[in-house]
Amino acid sequence: MKIKVLFVCMGNICRSPTAQGVFETLVERQGLSHCIETDSAGTHGYHVGDPPDQRAQATALKRGHDLSRQRARKASADDFMSFDYIVAMDQDNYMSLSEICPQGSEQKIHLLMDYAPSFRTREVPDPYYGGGISGFEKVFDMVEAATAGLLEEIKQHHRIS
Repeated sequence: MKIKVLFVCMGNICRSPTAQGVFETLVERQGLSHCIETDSAGTHGYHVGDPPDQRAQATALKRGHDLSRQRARKASADDFMSFDYIVAMDQDNYMSLSEICPQGSEQKIHLLMDYAPSFRTREVPDPYYGGGISGFEKVFDMVEAATAGLLEEIKQHHRIS
C-alpha cells in the first residue's frame, strides 16, 4: 500500500506543483516511488487544467525538476479519503482545507514549513504577484528543505528505508 501525499496552495500553479515536483524527485532518487505517491491541488478553482506557472517551471528545470506534466485541479473532501498527508503551503490554505475536511480526518492536514524548522516560518509565500524570479528561487529553497524533512518524517513514521 502506498503512502499518498497531497500538496495544496491556492491556485495550484506555483507553490504546490513546486512541492509536488521536488518531492517526487526526492522520492525517486531514494528509490521509494514504489511506496510513496504524490499530487497537488488548489483550494480555489481559478486555474483548473492549467500547467504550472512558467516561472515555476523555469526555476524547477534549473534545479533538475520537471513540472510540465502537471495540471491544476481543485482540492475536494474526497482527497481526505485518498491521501494520508494533505500538506498546505500557508495558514489560509490550511484553514480552507479544514473547512472541507470530513470529521475524523483533521490529523491529515499539515503545514509544509513545519518540516523545515530552521526557516523559522510556518508559511511558504506566494510568488505569483510581485515575487519575480527571486521569489520563485526563495520558494524553491524553502520547499526543498521542507520536503526533505517531510520525507524523513514519512520514512520514520512508516518504517520505510
